[in-house]
Amino acid sequence: MAALKKQSLVDQIYDQIRTDIINLKMPLGGRLNVSELQEKFGISSTPIREAINRLQKDGLVEYENNVGARIMDLDDKDIYEINELAMTLHAAAVRFAMKKADHEKMAKQIQTQIQKYKKSVAVEDRTKSIHDLIGIFYRNCGNSRLDANMSLLKGQQLMLRNIYGNASDGKDNSADFERIYDAVLAGDAEGVIRALEDNEAKAIPVIIEAVKQSKAE
Repeated sequence: MAALKKQSLVDQIYDQIRTDIINLKMPLGGRLNVSELQEKFGISSTPIREAINRLQKDGLVEYENNVGARIMDLDDKDIYEINELAMTLHAAAVRFAMKKADHEKMAKQIQTQIQKYKKSVAVEDRTKSIHDLIGIFYRNCGNSRLDANMSLLKGQQLMLRNIYGNASDGKDNSADFERIYDAVLAGDAEGVIRALEDNEAKAIPVIIEAVKQSKAE
């Protein structure tokens, strides 16, 4: 690994571990061993512990007594709760954005993300394009507090989308996103929300089964 810059060292460690967790390069429920991370990054324990504390605030890392830091584990309840909260925030962002923003400009931005999604081969790239598509509504909703609340959930949702992407073997869901595009052009906020809900509803059972299989292995 290339030497890390001293400036923003905690940020770099945080970003690297977070990316590995979200992209499923670290197993759900796996222990984060500070000594091993020290050896990997070639630094002291202090920035690593600070980065882990930030990951705990993101909900990606949990602490257990007498065990230490572990990557978050998931059960059916966790998956449903993350999805329910995300959809509640998405719906609010959509309704605000559709009231306040230019529909044609948003539709153009959405179409850009749809094209990126269709061209993407790697699961992580597809996941990012979906995340960026939904982010268009947050950027246009005119409510910084709503955007801040979604930021706290972002890592967990990206993880779920990556689990789905890997388990669904690259299934093309672009039709759902085309529905979002059409609904935005039509000024139909509820149509956007229904398309998002339908997309999430297809993903949940696949994610649940994939998590169960990973624990059985």
